[in-house]
Amino acid sequence: MKRIAPLLLASLALLAAGCGSSNDKTTSTESQPSAPASGGGPSVDMKNIAFDPKQITVKVGQTVTWTNQDDVDHNVVATKGGNFESDNFGKGGTYQYKATKAGTIEYTCTLHPGMDATLVVTG
Repeated sequence: MKRIAPLLLASLALLAAGCGSSNDKTTSTESQPSAPASGGGPSVDMKNIAFDPKQITVKVGQTVTWTNQDDVDHNVVATKGGNFESDNFGKGGTYQYKATKAGTIEYTCTLHPGMDATLVVTG
């Protein structure tokens, strides 16, 4: 019994140390090509192999953030009216694009045929 008590106390101390919270936040650049937009800017979710919303309107100068909610990789590639292309990114990963001129941009996820959407940029 004398040997069990110190082991039990040591185990409890280790368990308690692992349960604390930390303000350290680590992000993987592999799963998050860019940081989330500050100030809660316009956003598009990628879920159920679709962009949600399928069409979004933003103003010139705003930054749009796409966030992958699916368990599979996605990307964001302009196909008409714009010029941007993300790397593939997994669940929880994000991609950002800052709108620089008015117009309509069609974009897709090249990994999933039919996963298309539109970004309307107003002046």
